[in-house]
Amino acid sequence: MTSQVSLTKMMVMILESQKKIRLVTIALLSGGAYAAPNSVAMDQERSELCNTDMSSFLPPPYNNISNMVCRPVWNTFLLRYQKKEDNVVTFILSAVYTTGWVAMGFSKDGRMVGSSAMVGWFNRKGQARIKEYYLQGTRPSQVIEDAGELDLTKVPPAVVINGAMIYLAFQAKFEKPLASQPIILAFGTRFPNHFRLSSHDDKTTVLFDFTAGSASRAHVNPGQMKKNHGVLGTLAWGLFLPVGAIVARYLKHKDPLWYYLHAGVQFLGFLLGLANVVLGQQLYNKIDANIPSHRGIGIFALTLSILQILAFFLRPKKDAKIRRYWNWYHHWFGRIALFFGVFNIVWGIHLGAAGDVMEDRLWFSNFYDSSHSYYSRNAVLVEGIREDYYST
Repeated sequence: MTSQVSLTKMMVMILESQKKIRLVTIALLSGGAYAAPNSVAMDQERSELCNTDMSSFLPPPYNNISNMVCRPVWNTFLLRYQKKEDNVVTFILSAVYTTGWVAMGFSKDGRMVGSSAMVGWFNRKGQARIKEYYLQGTRPSQVIEDAGELDLTKVPPAVVINGAMIYLAFQAKFEKPLASQPIILAFGTRFPNHFRLSSHDDKTTVLFDFTAGSASRAHVNPGQMKKNHGVLGTLAWGLFLPVGAIVARYLKHKDPLWYYLHAGVQFLGFLLGLANVVLGQQLYNKIDANIPSHRGIGIFALTLSILQILAFFLRPKKDAKIRRYWNWYHHWFGRIALFFGVFNIVWGIHLGAAGDVMEDRLWFSNFYDSSHSYYSRNAVLVEGIREDYYST
């Protein structure tokens, strides 16, 4: 009799695992050209997952909570919750799981920094782990364990694997009834090391309405902003500003044409560089970036370019005594600005995120390498012509 019961449970687990695998397949297809045909099937699979009987694998009291609201929130992530009159909310987050960790965070403004998160995983020994973390910054060392602002109840949180799904269950009390709340969802495929989390493989922020039980994206994907930032930086520091410097270097015998070309091209490059820094700052705030080197170099190069624009209005006459020092200042500040601007392009490509941005990184890299080779060859050619011109 016992063996028959065990066999029945095993068959149920196999069937549930097959459902989860189908859900993963549909979720992957939904991101591509097959989203529309599979939307009905995906809704059906999600409905089946929401109807999963959790009483057989979740510990009490999570296994006997009735009338829980169940909603899909992101990819294979499902959120179940139940609110009580004393502002206590029970959460059960489920997602397809292989290795690593799964997290659900509560944010005040939709940003990762400053939020508190419940993170669950199973280590290499198969031991369940669930902890609260405070996200003080974006580096792994700034994700602090056993800290945060969630007022957890005395009911112990739990993490369970059932079939292909992992379930994170916990209770928290809030100061006022939970309504519209930014929720951060993330996962990482590497195991935490001594409870220190690895960097996430992917994350999103959704604005979840706990009164209506609906979720919406809290912000757009920053991928297009990254691409625009890269394009503006490449055009400014990899094209227009170097061309303006080349004009001043090799076309002075075309006076006053060289001067107007130099001033016009450099001013256009400055405007593109300024727009690039403004867009970069918006991107910095949106993705909680922690790349002070790239940001600092960009601001430094912009500051030098502003000084170059001021030099245009403060240019002394050719016969003035200080014109010689002004030339030194203008030439060397311009060269330093170009050096750091070009360096920051390469550094930005290196820092570019992997995954779906990899094609953009390759595009930027190939574009810049081709442009650099083109201008280098032409600079050598023009330099040779210039030497021949002045030697005759």
